[in-house]
Amino acid sequence: MIIKNIESKIKLATYLSLGSFITAVIICMGVSFFAYKQVSNARQSIYILDNNIPILAKQTNMQMNRPAEYRAAVDLFHSLFFSLTPDDKHIEYQMKKAMYLADESGVLQYNNLKERGYFNSILSSSSVLTLQTDSIALEPSNKFTFYGKQKIERRSATITRSLITEGYLMDIPRSENNSHGVLITNWKTLENKDLSHVSKNTF
Repeated sequence: MIIKNIESKIKLATYLSLGSFITAVIICMGVSFFAYKQVSNARQSIYILDNNIPILAKQTNMQMNRPAEYRAAVDLFHSLFFSLTPDDKHIEYQMKKAMYLADESGVLQYNNLKERGYFNSILSSSSVLTLQTDSIALEPSNKFTFYGKQKIERRSATITRSLITEGYLMDIPRSENNSHGVLITNWKTLENKDLSHVSKNTF
């Protein structure tokens, strides 16, 4: 009788010990999970001091903001490439900055225009080129289509041309010359034709 009581007490103690251990493990896992969530949430919030007054600033998910950065990179590249003034140094500066944002397809188009005397014609005719972005369409495959209008101001006329290009976007590490971390690849011009030609009075 005494032996049976001892055996049942040992079993009960074993079950209690095992139950306590499992409960402790579950509690530890739960605490660790909630602590991790708290740290993750805290990392998304930063404080900025404004005259020694802390202001809460929310950190957004980079992927949520990526489409806006893609459009900004495409818009910047086209603005650098197609908004030009009759200044060879300025044109060289614009092209140099634009080439940081595109692969060899951008260099190929630049060389083709240069060989055809496109930039020399801007200098000789004192043309001022400005680009207006109408829209930038993005596809899930990271393909983009740019729609815009280019205005060419010459002494004798004002020419408005439609501009449609397409290409692909590739994520690369951010740098001083490519702050968005986006490289335009396989870029080509689909359309660049005159929409209007308004002559100016030369007298």
